[in-house]
Amino acid sequence: MAISSPFNAALSAYGNAAKLVERAGPAGGSSAPVAGATPDFGKMLADTLSGVVENGRATDAKAMDLVSGQGNVVDVVTAIAETEIAIESMVTVRDRVISAYEEIMRMPI
Repeated sequence: MAISSPFNAALSAYGNAAKLVERAGPAGGSSAPVAGATPDFGKMLADTLSGVVENGRATDAKAMDLVSGQGNVVDVVTAIAETEIAIESMVTVRDRVISAYEEIMRMPI
């Protein structure tokens, strides 16, 4: 599957980040938004980043299990692929945020 444009790359990254957030579940209560409250983009990024870190730790644990002879090769390869996708998604989001910031800085006042 080839990504043909930056928009598709950003869309794919957002989808992967949303999947990570869904996997993590509600972070401290109800997942329903409060009426009149705006979503906190910084909190969403922090939660997603912590999910990527936890995913990496789980992958490391599976790799260590494989080294000690207790793991399954398929599980390790799958975990590595999931972690790679999560990291690529976070890098794509970071690049888009930097690009947006640079574009804002070029705007005349």
